[in-house]
Amino acid sequence: MARARGSWTDGTLTARSFLKPHTVARAVFHPAWIPDSLDPTVERLKRFRVVAGAVASLGVYTFVEGGFALTELLENALTASAVLLFLTPLTVGVMLLVWRSTGTVRQLRVPLLNSLKLLLLFVGSVVGLALLVQTTSTSGGILLSLVGGLAMMWLLVFVVAGAVRVCGNLFGAAAVHRSLPALLAAVTSWLMAVPDLVTGDLHGLSLTLGVVFILGAPVTVTAIALLETGRLKRRYGIRLRAHPASLPPLPGPVPTGLPHVPPQGNPYGHPHVPHPHAPYPRHPYGPGPQGPYAPGGSGHPYAPRPPYPPRRPRGPYGG
Repeated sequence: MARARGSWTDGTLTARSFLKPHTVARAVFHPAWIPDSLDPTVERLKRFRVVAGAVASLGVYTFVEGGFALTELLENALTASAVLLFLTPLTVGVMLLVWRSTGTVRQLRVPLLNSLKLLLLFVGSVVGLALLVQTTSTSGGILLSLVGGLAMMWLLVFVVAGAVRVCGNLFGAAAVHRSLPALLAAVTSWLMAVPDLVTGDLHGLSLTLGVVFILGAPVTVTAIALLETGRLKRRYGIRLRAHPASLPPLPGPVPTGLPHVPPQGNPYGHPHVPHPHAPYPRHPYGPGPQGPYAPGGSGHPYAPRPPYPPRRPRGPYGG
């Protein structure tokens, strides 16, 4: 199901690309093996899901409680990374048990390993950013603080841009199953909201506002996920409970531009290459070498013909 490419980034990164951390994040966290979206509607639903998921996973509670704090944002990011590191393999494992009746795990080994690598790469980036922030804040040297600050800003943009990418593709889960990203988004948003409801931590809000605020993100993400999976099922026959190997073949890319004109001539014949010293071939229905209207030529239908030679007289019994 994944696109066959030569490398993780498909050769899109250059030395100058590292001056733009968001470009590096796009190449690293949305690798070439992730399949393209099937239609624009599904892609728009994914974007809405990313926005709703960001409400639940990127520390919005910090703004509600009274201002932005980088340390608290990093703590929430570390907590979300730990949840993803535990929850994503667990959810995929449950789906593998569901799919085992119609397929095998061996058929999905390559996309599963790629998704796991992407998950570990993102979690490692978040942990590295947290360690860099802690090291830079405790260092006493001016030069070290300056270099660490520049590296911290680069890595911060890299991680934020990467978080947007992995929230859209859910660690390349579409390479395993097209409906799996929607399922992972819904499960993750609910798992992050339920502990607050169970412990009663409403983040300083009233009971009504706290419940609405906490349940708003998972309810929205679940509704968008249902729309996404429903569209995949109706239009493309992709069912979440079906093993990816048992799904019907997906339609190819829609051609754009002018309509395709088939090549002329015999498509199965061999091209004829004339000899360099051979005479130029004449058209089978073309005029003769003397022109179309020359006497005796074959071009004009009413041209005078030469007289026939006289026939020898023959006797009644031959002669």
